[in-house]
Amino acid sequence: QVQLVESGGGLVQAGGSLRLSCAASGRTFSDYGMGWFRQAPGKERDLVGTISRRGTTTYYTDSVKGRFTISRDNAKNTVYLQMNSLKPEDTAVYYCAANQGGTSRYPSQYDYWGQGTQVTVSS
Repeated sequence: QVQLVESGGGLVQAGGSLRLSCAASGRTFSDYGMGWFRQAPGKERDLVGTISRRGTTTYYTDSVKGRFTISRDNAKNTVYLQMNSLKPEDTAVYYCAANQGGTSRYPSQYDYWGQGTQVTVSS
């Protein structure tokens, strides 16, 4: 089992920044590819980006490229999502997820999920 706990969400004005953290406990963190997803009200859970087990490879969905950065610190069992130049359309609940099979763009491939943290961007 892997337990994931997100933190760092909140209310921010458009153009601002937030950094989300996802702390993992349980099994060996570096065994898992990690993903960040988000879900706005009435919409499906969408991929934000992924990071490989050692943090050497990242992937971002087009809407966040150049604004968001995913990183991880395996010594601290934590993955981060740095969000800059935030837009109102970034408003959503943000989730981190762990995939023992590596990274994937599909939520169904992930084995463990955090409870989510709300990000609200005001215009």
